[in-house]
Amino acid sequence: MALKPKIFKFKIALSDLDRNYYDALDLTIAQHPSETSERMMARILAFCMNAQEHLEFTKGLSAVDEPDIWVRSLDEQTTLWLDVGEPTVERVKKATRLSPMVKVYSFNSKSDVWWELGREKFGRLKASVFQFQWESIQSLAALQQRTMSISVTITGDSAYVATESGECEVSWVALQIR
Repeated sequence: MALKPKIFKFKIALSDLDRNYYDALDLTIAQHPSETSERMMARILAFCMNAQEHLEFTKGLSAVDEPDIWVRSLDEQTTLWLDVGEPTVERVKKATRLSPMVKVYSFNSKSDVWWELGREKFGRLKASVFQFQWESIQSLAALQQRTMSISVTITGDSAYVATESGECEVSWVALQIR
């Protein structure tokens, strides 16, 4: 019998000071059985950093031909492709053919090695690459609960996250901007 995903509900008060974007988000997230808490929370943070009309989570790990998050136009064209993790250069290259805007959010302990091995090849692609600080993603994941109310304030290269059970700051580095 296959394992079922865990369902999480988030009420997010979002303030993105750099983009002057403010919103109240009600998100229902399915955590794939093989997905870590850190990856799921990195997905939520990437969602907040790119919040806009029509932004939505895809089937994620269950659909290898889709990004983790995307924006699709009314004619079903992908206009924003967001991947979370350390995708292959080939996957990102394919994404750049399918969408005019591609962003990758790397987050885990092997991220530095992944970037060093692929930096030159990624440099030839029209994709932006960001790296979350691993320790801060771990701190964010430690706050995870099945139902959460969260305040997320984004400014510069960090997000301040406050929940009922604690708070943390998640910072990132832009490895490549396109």
